[in-house]
Amino acid sequence: MKPEQKLYHLFKKNLNKETLITRLEVYSAQGVSDLLLYNNAGFCMVELKIQKGNKISFSPHQVLFHTIRIKRNYILVQGPRASNGLIKLYGSNSINQLLVDPNSAPPLAVNDWDLINNIILNKKNH
Repeated sequence: MKPEQKLYHLFKKNLNKETLITRLEVYSAQGVSDLLLYNNAGFCMVELKIQKGNKISFSPHQVLFHTIRIKRNYILVQGPRASNGLIKLYGSNSINQLLVDPNSAPPLAVNDWDLINNIILNKKNH
């Protein structure tokens, strides 16, 4: 199983049961995020990424997608093995910082599935 598939299964396992998840395989609209989620707060999208060293790779289409659509779009990153594979959630508005230096981008949540769920459920206490 590829690392991104493992991250998907980990995310799905830890995702609140109130949220429906659809994995997207879009070939005609490049750059669209990997996951479409729906819950009582509405729809949101999540891009799954695996960090290798100090780099996170994004296609130009993904950069454009996350630059234009910053509301309720997220990037879930699993860090390199050296960082014990930390799971970090970022808002789409962090994409430019993630491209330059992933360590300088402030995550919304780090290894905290409850907080990640609250953010995705759009709960006000996060």
